[in-house]
Amino acid sequence: MADDTGVEMPPDADADGAPVAEAPFVPDHPVLAALAERHPDVRWEERIPPAGPYQPIAHVERTDLVAFAASAKELGFETFIDLCGVDHLGGRPRFEVVVELLDMTDRLRLRIRVPVPGTDPVVPSLTPVYAGADFYERETWDLFGIDFEGHPELTRILLPDDWEGHPLRKDYSVGSVPVQFKGAHKAT
Repeated sequence: MADDTGVEMPPDADADGAPVAEAPFVPDHPVLAALAERHPDVRWEERIPPAGPYQPIAHVERTDLVAFAASAKELGFETFIDLCGVDHLGGRPRFEVVVELLDMTDRLRLRIRVPVPGTDPVVPSLTPVYAGADFYERETWDLFGIDFEGHPELTRILLPDDWEGHPLRKDYSVGSVPVQFKGAHKAT
């Protein structure tokens, strides 16, 4: 199978071309195994990048996100790294929230992927568990329109307060700004 650039990709590769372990992946690391045992409904996969250690990925339903994140923190994932939104326009679900955590003791990263339907783009806030999620959730709401229920102050962070819409949604009109170049009206 070739991607849109014509590069041949293995059939079991992710979008970056990195091989993905066949499902179901059961984490063998003690911390991840304990997390998987506490949350048996979570689906796991393993991303094997071209260089560096593998990265476990947990697919968590939005209703279970806060409990899963609290368990992860309790088991050693003390460091919140990142949270972002993804728009899969035309896909089911339409949106996804991706959270990155780090266990510095075991030097282990954890990616959490949360499906979010386009008809109800609401996810519980992680700020009670990780205070550092505050500005990331505001940015994701500002640019994608994903609401974080329970967030202490979900207000715009990058765009003006009177901005309408969420510009990183794939169906957001790009618009245009007319540009007049100096001397463009002169004949050559």
